[in-house]
Amino acid sequence: MTLEDDDLLSEVELTTTLIIAASESDDHLTPEEIDRLLGVTPVPPSAEVPLPRPREK
Repeated sequence: MTLEDDDLLSEVELTTTLIIAASESDDHLTPEEIDRLLGVTPVPPSAEVPLPRPREK
């Protein structure tokens, strides 16, 4: 029986990538650099979905 959690392994890999990049950088990583390292595609402002309004009591 193997104990594997694919989501956890992915999280550890992403965290490791960020730690290595941060330790090799002379300055703070920019949000754009972090997005690139994590494979995140930023949403353009015009495509942002508005947050739902809170329910009225």
